[in-house]
Amino acid sequence: MVPSRKLLILAKVLPEPASSAAGSRMLQVIDVFREGVWKVEMASVAKPGAYSVDVKKLGIPFHAVELNEPSFDTFIAEAKPEVVLFDRFMTEEQFGWRVREHCPQALLLLDTEDLHGLRGGRENAVKENRPFVAADLFNPTAFREIASILRCDVSLIISEFEMKLLKDFFCVQASQLFYLPFLLGPAELQPIEKSLSLHERRHFISIGNFLHEPNLDAVKYLHKTIWPGIRKQLPEAELHVYGAYLPPSIAQLHSEANGFIVKGRAHEAREVVRAARLLLAPLRFGAGLKGKLLEAMLCATPSICSSIAAEGMKADGPWPGSIADDAEVFIREAVELYQNENKWMQASERCGPTLLPFERENFSGAFLSLIETCINNLKEHRSKNFTGALLQQQQFNSSKYMSLWIEAKNKLY
Repeated sequence: MVPSRKLLILAKVLPEPASSAAGSRMLQVIDVFREGVWKVEMASVAKPGAYSVDVKKLGIPFHAVELNEPSFDTFIAEAKPEVVLFDRFMTEEQFGWRVREHCPQALLLLDTEDLHGLRGGRENAVKENRPFVAADLFNPTAFREIASILRCDVSLIISEFEMKLLKDFFCVQASQLFYLPFLLGPAELQPIEKSLSLHERRHFISIGNFLHEPNLDAVKYLHKTIWPGIRKQLPEAELHVYGAYLPPSIAQLHSEANGFIVKGRAHEAREVVRAARLLLAPLRFGAGLKGKLLEAMLCATPSICSSIAAEGMKADGPWPGSIADDAEVFIREAVELYQNENKWMQASERCGPTLLPFERENFSGAFLSLIETCINNLKEHRSKNFTGALLQQQQFNSSKYMSLWIEAKNKLY
């Protein structure tokens, strides 16, 4: 069958599914389009890394582009995509105006991955050692991100919590948002065969890309606050810390004497998660969905995590493990679940049902249908987004930049 439509993905980085959930998420989105018989191409300023997927081997043409260069104008005009997908708001800021100028009829999608402004506001609250409040959402990152969401035709939102926040707090129209969480195929939702029992598993595990600030903070918090309390009660247990792009600040925490074992990158993440008895994820800030928890569920590995870690992933039934924000409660729950075989088995068996809301078939058809509807009714769709059109008018910043120009000119004379 001949591909019917063309999608161009402007990627912030090339997907690294072995390094982060964001990489896996991008491949999931690509799969949905390709199953819909779309022709998919990718372009990026970033160069392929050692762990990047070779998209060309997947049959996806790749184009190297440059920032602030008119060569991109020629490229996008010749590419003529019907849909352009911006990978995170920063990419839309860099290339959005050029795409609008040279492909005005292209439908513009924004894949937020998670709400960076929400994550940043929560991080500020943690660093200032105080509760998070609504005023924390009034931060420069949130301003930029919401502006990008409003400028685009449809934004893909990974968490139901973030969908509600965008509609209720930021007043973004529902027609501009589409809930698209992790997308699991039939093979991933099959009952896990030959899952290891509690006695066949050993130790605790923490896993997460260290380029992601919430993961750095969580490991430091584990080392300082959580692990000493667990180790005191379970002196033979170890915590194995995995994560891509290991920084010196985490590497130096390694201590065999204390059972705090820093491993670095996991070349087969699912294998190490499957062999662990419990996954620990005491994230104190963050946003979106957590790939580490998805991985744990796929491996029937119970988890002890914070409410922020579980946000957007908790189904109607009990969590496959425990959710705790208080350090003492977290430690108590971890020790109990590590030793109590019946309780551990119950938590392990809940992993499968907790994954069901992420079945790809629940979303792929509706998503592609929405895209088709928006393409066929683009003028009408955009006519309902006055604020987005307003934000594209440069005159609203003209007085500011004229003033700055005059200020700089006056300094020279």
